Amino acid sequence: MRIFLDDVRDLPDNYDVLIRRAEDLIAILRDGNIYIRCISFDHDLGENRKTGYDVAVFIEKMAAEGRQIPIEYDIHSANPVGKEKIHAAMQAAYRIANAVQNN
Repeated sequence: MRIFLDDVRDLPDNYDVLIRRAEDLIAILRDGNIYIRCISFDHDLGENRKTGYDVAVFIEKMAAEGRQIPIEYDIHSANPVGKEKIHAAMQAAYRIANAVQNN
């Protein structure tokens, strides 16, 4: 499944599911019953809400617990600081997952 995380944009043709809230995507990841091939991240998902970065950090934590194989990702956010934070967390998830697999 290819997931597009964004609170205002429409679902692009090359994605399967549009998710508007970080909390909803975190719940799907936590449940683990759906194979997620790719996530395209937006950072800012509305006032007083979790962000795309929160999702990336959750994926990083799952990798540290050996519960998450790294997911392909793209970042379409217009927030340059948020974009960099998401990228850093996802890269850390890849490094952690590789270290966990090699031990």
